[in-house]
Amino acid sequence: MRSQIAVVESFLETKSHPLRDAPPVLLFNTSTRIHRVSLNAAYSLLTGWALRARGYPVRHVVCERGMVQCILGARPNQPAAVPPCRTCIRLSQVLFPKPLTLPIRLETDAATSILNELRVSSVPEMEDWERQGIPFGRLVLPGLRWVLRRHHLSDDQTTRAFYRQFLASAVSLQQGFQRILQQLQPQAAVVFNGIFFPEAILREAAHREDISTVTHEVGLRPYSAFFSHQDATFRQVDIDGNGDLHPDQTAALERYLDDRFRGEFSMAGIRFWEAMRDPPAEIQARLDAFSSHIPVFTNVIFDTSQIHANTVFGDMFEWLDGLKAVIADHEDLLFILRAHPDEDRPGKASQESVTNWFARSGLGDRANVLFIPPDEELNSYRLIEGSRLVLVYNSSIGLEASILGKPVLCAGRARYTQAGTVFFPGTKDAYWAELDRLLANEEIGVPAGFSRNARRFLFDELFRASLDLSQFLQEDPTLPGMVTLKEFDPTDLLESQALQTICRGIIDGSPFLVSPDVDQLFVRSETANS
Repeated sequence: MRSQIAVVESFLETKSHPLRDAPPVLLFNTSTRIHRVSLNAAYSLLTGWALRARGYPVRHVVCERGMVQCILGARPNQPAAVPPCRTCIRLSQVLFPKPLTLPIRLETDAATSILNELRVSSVPEMEDWERQGIPFGRLVLPGLRWVLRRHHLSDDQTTRAFYRQFLASAVSLQQGFQRILQQLQPQAAVVFNGIFFPEAILREAAHREDISTVTHEVGLRPYSAFFSHQDATFRQVDIDGNGDLHPDQTAALERYLDDRFRGEFSMAGIRFWEAMRDPPAEIQARLDAFSSHIPVFTNVIFDTSQIHANTVFGDMFEWLDGLKAVIADHEDLLFILRAHPDEDRPGKASQESVTNWFARSGLGDRANVLFIPPDEELNSYRLIEGSRLVLVYNSSIGLEASILGKPVLCAGRARYTQAGTVFFPGTKDAYWAELDRLLANEEIGVPAGFSRNARRFLFDELFRASLDLSQFLQEDPTLPGMVTLKEFDPTDLLESQALQTICRGIIDGSPFLVSPDVDQLFVRSETANS
C-alpha cells in the first residue's frame, strides 16, 4: 500500500493536470474503515486521486478522536469501551497527505452537554430528539440499529448509553462540519453511504449550505462501485429504454446469471456459499407432497437497505406476522421460508433474526411450512423454478425470480419495484388483497414486460451503474472483505472509464452511468472473481 501510494503521490505532484482555481471537493468515509482498507474506503481514495489528477482540489475530512463513540469501533455489549482512534488515525496518515486533510476532533463541551441533557432520556425520546431543526435522533437511528444488529431497540441501559454517545458525537460532528463548509464552501461532498450517522450528518450539513452531495456503496460486480446523487444504499437505476437487450448484452447477462444461479458470486468482498446444493431427498419429498409451493425470501433486519424498504409495512417482521394467517388459510400450499444467508455471518450475526422469529411464530407445527436456516447451502433458485409465486420483502432474488419468468410479489420497496418488474401494491390492504388474488389462481398471469424490464434493469445495474475499479484493487491476503492496491500506472487514473464517470458526476452532476464495452467489462469481472 505505502509503495503504490508513493508512486501515485509522486505522479500527482509532478505530472498531473495543473491545479484548478476552484472550490475543493470534500471526501469523508470514517464509517467504513479502521485498520484496513475496505472497498468503500478504496473507492473514496481512488476518487480523490482521480479528481486531483484532473486538477480539482480535494480535501479529506478525517476523524481524529472526533466522537465519543463511532460506528465501527462500538462493541455491542460494551458501551463504555473506547473507540480504536489510534489505529484509525494511523491508517489515515498512510492514505492521505497531511496538507490535504481536515481533522475533525471532539467538541468536548458540546458533547458533554448533550450527554448530560440525555442522561435520563428513554430510547423513544431519543428517537425524536432534535436540535436546531436537525433530526439527530432519526439520523443516528440506522447506525445504532446496525451496531446492535436489530431493528426493534430495547429501552435498556446499553441501548440508551449507545444512543447518548452517538447523539453527542453527532452534535459535535455537526459543529465541526458546519465550520468547514462555511469556511471552504466546497463544490461537493462525497461520503460513504450517507446513512451511518457521521456521513449522514455531513450530508445534512451540506444540504443546509446548498452544497451538492454524492454517496457511494459497493456495486454488484466484484471491485465495482455504485455512486449516486441520492441514496447509494437504495441503488436506484433508471433503465435504459423499454426494449429488449442486444445479443451481446444478453450473452453478458446470461454469463453473470449462470454464475449467480450456481452460487459463484460475492457481495462487498464476501462470498456467502462455497457451493449451493439441490434440495436433498427429505426436502424434495416435502415439495412433492403439495400441489404447489411458495418461496418466501427474507432480509437482514438491520441492513441499511431496510430504511428504504419500509414504506408499506413498518418493518419486515410485521409482514411476516401477517403471513401467518395466509399460511393457515392455504393448507394445500407449501410455504418455504428462507432466512437470508448473511443473517448469521460471524461477527455480524443478527440479534433479531428470522430464525428466532420462526422459533416463536408457531409455524414450526404446521405441515405446510418449511423453514430454511441461513447456514443451509440450499440452492434457492431450484425452489423458484418449480414455484407458483415468489414472495419477497426487498431482496435481490425478487429481481432474479422475475427474470426467470415467475410472478413476484414484493412487500417492501426495492430498488427494482419502480422499474415495472414485479407486483408491488402501495398499501397494506392492497398487498393482502393482491396476495389473495394471486393465490386463488392456479396459473398466475405475469405481465409481459416484467421479465424484459427485469433483464434490462439488471443489465444496467451490472454493466452501467456498477463502476468497475478492478484494475486498481485486489483482495487483502489477510482479511476477507478488505482490499489492497494493485501496482498500476498512475496515468490509469485519467484513462479509467469508471473514474472518468465518477469525476464527471461529482463535478458536473451527470449520471454515474457508463456506456460499456460489454465483452471487455465481463472479462475484467471474471478476472476479479477468480
